[in-house]
Amino acid sequence: MSTHTLHIALPVLGEFVNLPAFFKYIKSQSFKNYKMYVCVNQYDSWWSNPDKKHYCIDNAQSLEFLKSQKNEKLVIIDRSTKGYGWPAKKGGVGWARKILMDKISTENKNDIIVSMDADTFYPDNYLFSISQHFNIYPEHHGISIPYFHKLIGDETDKHILRYEIYMRYYALNMLRIQNPYNFTALGSALALPIWSYNKIGGMTPVKSGEDFYLLQKLVKNGKIGQWLETTAYPSSRFSDRVLFGTGPAVIKGAKGDWNSYPLYLSESFDLIKLTYNLFPELYKKDIETPMTDFLQKQLKVNELWEPLRKNYKDETNFIKACINKVDGLRILQFLRFQNSKLDRINNEQILKDYLLEYFADDIDSSLHNILERLDFNSSTVNDLDYLRKYLYSEEMKLRKKTEDS
Repeated sequence: MSTHTLHIALPVLGEFVNLPAFFKYIKSQSFKNYKMYVCVNQYDSWWSNPDKKHYCIDNAQSLEFLKSQKNEKLVIIDRSTKGYGWPAKKGGVGWARKILMDKISTENKNDIIVSMDADTFYPDNYLFSISQHFNIYPEHHGISIPYFHKLIGDETDKHILRYEIYMRYYALNMLRIQNPYNFTALGSALALPIWSYNKIGGMTPVKSGEDFYLLQKLVKNGKIGQWLETTAYPSSRFSDRVLFGTGPAVIKGAKGDWNSYPLYLSESFDLIKLTYNLFPELYKKDIETPMTDFLQKQLKVNELWEPLRKNYKDETNFIKACINKVDGLRILQFLRFQNSKLDRINNEQILKDYLLEYFADDIDSSLHNILERLDFNSSTVNDLDYLRKYLYSEEMKLRKKTEDS
């Protein structure tokens, strides 16, 4: 049995109201061998910005709360106090997570970094389940942990359900085609060993989407896990603290703008699978793939595969290089390109067609009736939640199935 320590990386911005509950969740964990690193952060210029100064005041309260804990397991990183905040061109949650993980990365290489958020609920078996996962799969480069957004009983619920249905539909298709980039990226629900973090050269400090790019880098170096006997429960609150992700999606959705979160045709995912299946043939010679034209235009090159054949002299490494080239970002861009060819995107019909194609035998009468009247604008919260729970259940089955594959 491993004796590794779990190191919690917690960025804090405007979280004073959530910190007491978060500390309660952590103190209730059955696994006690942990240490917590908290980075309270915002841009230094916000101190003189009337629209943002409330974050600075909130962060000051958070710092006082953290200092009052007198906890030897707690490391506080202050990037909030006036003069210590982020400069204009270097900041945001990506930098906060990077600073936290870089600090942790000097610990024992077999210890585990656990990325968490203060507005998320974590059951008391959360840390234990992560520890157990890496005991069973010490070779895993990381894990994308199951999640389930909390509902709060107001109009926000419908928007978070729409967003989560988008996320689960995407994940289900990526799991279905057995693509290596089949993870769901949530900064509140991921973990990785220190040796893996150091191997990829650490986190890329983008302003938003740092969780996606971190997991993508991990996939390019080895297998990541998808399944735990626990779930993280992120907040569904409105938030403009990051450029994209759950908070901004809910804000845009409340305005009726879901253009950034369409459902992609399941047939488009099949084209990705077909392309991946052709990588062994591409090692021998150039052949047309469903993604060739798109990749040539996107990457602004005519020769996609010949440079890889020159650099990788065996088929195994060539295929790996192809997987690294046609990565999670390129896949998302390809799916958007495919959708751009459609005269009109009927998200409800795309979802219905998908479920009736792949889950027809499992759909009960209640879900069938919900699908018959499905309209993301007018369907009730109860109907959308029932649909969300069904997608969650099917996604968990596929996640679990991939664990030992």
